[in-house]
Amino acid sequence: MKSSRISRIVHILTTLQAGKSCTVEQLAETFGTSRRTIFRDLKELQVIGVPYRYDSKRGAYTIDPQFFLPPIDLNHQEALSLLILAYKIGAQIQLPYRNSALLAALKIENNLPSETRRFCNSILSNISIRLNPQAPMNLLDKTFKQLQKAIRDKRKVKILYHSFTEGRDIESELCPYHLLYNQRTWYVLALSSLHNTVRTFELNRIRDIDVQNKCYIESESFNLIDYVGKAWSMNPEGAIYHVKLRFLPKIAPEVTEVQWHSTQKVTYESDGSAIVEFRVDGLGEITWWIVSYGDQVQVLAPKSLRERILKIARNAVKINENI
Repeated sequence: MKSSRISRIVHILTTLQAGKSCTVEQLAETFGTSRRTIFRDLKELQVIGVPYRYDSKRGAYTIDPQFFLPPIDLNHQEALSLLILAYKIGAQIQLPYRNSALLAALKIENNLPSETRRFCNSILSNISIRLNPQAPMNLLDKTFKQLQKAIRDKRKVKILYHSFTEGRDIESELCPYHLLYNQRTWYVLALSSLHNTVRTFELNRIRDIDVQNKCYIESESFNLIDYVGKAWSMNPEGAIYHVKLRFLPKIAPEVTEVQWHSTQKVTYESDGSAIVEFRVDGLGEITWWIVSYGDQVQVLAPKSLRERILKIARNAVKINENI
């Protein structure tokens, strides 16, 4: 939802919460919009759960003032940080219960002191956040709710899962341990009966899920930090590699300004290039990160990683030359 529309909806809430009864025509005149726009805004309020009422005798809308929170004691920065999370970041990340999060933010903003609310609105209108594309999650709320309940109650779940590795739909019984958002999508970390080990499953690829009437005892040995270990992202492969890369001068400053991994070590060369080293568990995840820098990076070690990159590069040339 655009910030201008959010601001207008907040103002509609403020107007209605004050105990006033307003017609669509009055709201349209107040906010300088069409009746159609006001109806869309009211529909948005209905979707996120704001219980406004239509008085057919007056032909006007009202909201029960008791629905909202009492005044909240937040300073400018505290309020702004919450609203940035809800309106700017939450609008782009696939958050579970997004409508509930938006409603909570609307409640908070609606009950801020007028000076704080004006401060937040003036800042929010000049802030934009662009995140990486997100994996679509049409059933996120439903799947997330079932898994969080299964984790809380220590219950097994059966899933039908579209596996890219197997290239087909698979069935497995899981002991779900942890929900994790990483990069573009949500995952559940679970002990899989099919694989007989802890695996990660993307929530958006779960075709069907059924919470079982069977409990499990969570392994005391499972710990998210230990599981991820020194993996580049989240999938350890059981072998530690010393990765040594040379980034050319054109891209070196951009790469080295980011802490990509906890083991990162940077050495700057006199020609403006940078030697960047990592100790990572597995080469699968870091391979594609390296590929994304194209001809601006050299793989100095290990040899097996350099051979992977060469194979990908040769294949890329081959399939594009033959078009």
